[in-house]
Amino acid sequence: MRRFTWVIALVLSLSLVLAGCGKKDSGSVVKDLDSVMNKLQSYQGSGRMVLHTGQEPQEYQVEVWYQNPHYYRISLTNAKKDITQIVLRNDDGVFVLTPHLNKSFRFQSDWPENQGQVYLYQSLIQSILMDNERHFTTDQNAYVFDVLANYQNGSLARQKIWLDKKNYAPQHVEVSDANANVMMIVDFNQFEFGKKFDKDSFDMQRNMTSWNIMSLPTSGQPGTHDAGTIDGKADSKGAATDKAAGTTSGATSSSGTSTNSSNTANGTTGAKAGSAAGTNGASSDAAKGTKAGTSSSGNAGATAPADKTTSGAASGTATKGAANGTGAANPTNGTTNPPSGSSSTGANGAATGAAAGTTGTAAGTKGDTSKQGLSFGVIEPHYVPNGVKKQDVKMIKLGDEDAVMLRYSGKYNYTLVESRPETQTVTSLPGNIVDLGFTLAVVIGDEKKTMTWTYEGVEFRLSTADLHQTEMIKVAQAVQDEMGK
Repeated sequence: MRRFTWVIALVLSLSLVLAGCGKKDSGSVVKDLDSVMNKLQSYQGSGRMVLHTGQEPQEYQVEVWYQNPHYYRISLTNAKKDITQIVLRNDDGVFVLTPHLNKSFRFQSDWPENQGQVYLYQSLIQSILMDNERHFTTDQNAYVFDVLANYQNGSLARQKIWLDKKNYAPQHVEVSDANANVMMIVDFNQFEFGKKFDKDSFDMQRNMTSWNIMSLPTSGQPGTHDAGTIDGKADSKGAATDKAAGTTSGATSSSGTSTNSSNTANGTTGAKAGSAAGTNGASSDAAKGTKAGTSSSGNAGATAPADKTTSGAASGTATKGAANGTGAANPTNGTTNPPSGSSSTGANGAATGAAAGTTGTAAGTKGDTSKQGLSFGVIEPHYVPNGVKKQDVKMIKLGDEDAVMLRYSGKYNYTLVESRPETQTVTSLPGNIVDLGFTLAVVIGDEKKTMTWTYEGVEFRLSTADLHQTEMIKVAQAVQDEMGK
């Protein structure tokens, strides 16, 4: 009987030991995570990120690539707007790419080592390893850590991280503010360690050209190209043909339809600037009250009211879609309704107008500098820090581009410049990436900082010498809220 009792006791003891070996505590998991980090060579992950930092939730598809020692590629796609932005790090530096605008911004930085990102595996694991006050729990399939959030956005206080029990891959992340409100959620639907990448996977040019071509905005619909244009730009041969015929560039489209046929029928060929669709450079003439073409009754040389400008056309720029012959003339008020499409310089429009025999002034040479000349509405952020007031709004020039500058003064002093620039690349500037939630920004400068970001084709530059970065982020997010209304 005594021997049987000892056997039962031994079996129970072994059962308890085995059960204990199958259940890991916080210390053993942390030790394993440290080992995973030391052996980490590459990974690829994808998922969905939802931000609650603005007035409405913003949803993004996220894809992350990493290859040892310092190659990163992060793709953020706005699911609603189908706009993709890519952050790239390779041997040449750090790039912020906006492929659908053909824009790139390169600068030198040790990103992301100097700042965490919620979708990077290294950032998540480091936040667990560094927080000695970490909270640890488990559920059926994951180890769950509740730790401090170490991000540039000071309003983010804590985060909960779910890691797969089998291989410690990230499953789910929730980041909260100081009031325990969930501000950011990341759901990983795929994560693979040891991923093999192509040699040019982290090459800038490849990433600018190999993104989702289906989201590329078209510069003109099929069948709307002007007979004297190539991809919306004036062709010398076509211009010469128009000049010989005495017709206005863009009046005859490839579909064979003239938007000013009533005037042509009355013998008023060579219509003045602003009459026919596709005549670039008419906005400044219309603003000055110069001849704006013929009216619907066929009376040549009707004078447009002085306050009528070409809707949506920036002074100094003309709409590429108009050159394609897709713009619609409005004979009742002498204005030209702009088509959708990307912009090209007003000098091109001036050359087209000259070939067509127009008499107007080329747009951008002496155009009106009012806010009506912008190709976008002036966006004023609804958020202004305490003790700060808007000082004024001015039209300025950024090289050859028109822009508007909003100045704020008081307890803090800063300016917000808004423009819709042509393709450009800024290189070799020291800076850092800031996650605004709805897009990524680049901050350069030390004593005087400039935060630059692009959203819906508009470039914003927020410059200040005394505004804290947390406040800069709030101003930038307030701009996005206004654009979303």
